[in-house]
Amino acid sequence: MISAGEFRNGITFEFEGNVYQVVEFQHVKPGKGAAFVRTKMKNIVTGGVVERSFNPTEKVPKAHIERKEMEYLYEDGGLYYFMDEDYEQTPLSKNELGDALKFVKENMKVMILSYKGNVFAVEPPTFVELMVTATEPGVKGNTATNVTKPATVETGAVVTVPAFINEGDMIKIDTRTAEYLARV
Repeated sequence: MISAGEFRNGITFEFEGNVYQVVEFQHVKPGKGAAFVRTKMKNIVTGGVVERSFNPTEKVPKAHIERKEMEYLYEDGGLYYFMDEDYEQTPLSKNELGDALKFVKENMKVMILSYKGNVFAVEPPTFVELMVTATEPGVKGNTATNVTKPATVETGAVVTVPAFINEGDMIKIDTRTAEYLARV
């Protein structure tokens, strides 16, 4: 059991028959009345975000989320195959993955998150290096301001990059925000 006063970002808990992850929390101490914890929480199964206030002494059962590192192998017929360190393969459907693989290419390591044996999310590495496969050529002399343009990387995802990036360049991307970080 965990009390609402101990909430931190990323903590998972069971509440009203669902499993939630704390996205944002704030301890509020109003001038009048009792203190409370304002919480923004995400349902890990459906992905819906809910806001709710808790009494700081209110207790909820902590949910154990299993995190397992696996290697993405390939896609075949709508199923995406992952392999663990025991060479055991796990197929996951597009519905289970969402857009988690938009920055993942074959043979990359990812984290598979599951609750009671049911996979609910795939976390790609925080930073990935991918090749730009399509982008407009940069215009010479167009450097007076922070000029950006869309670029397609080898996984098919589109990222906004600076004007000096060309096709064939390797770039580093933050997968949490889908932002360009640097040319590699």
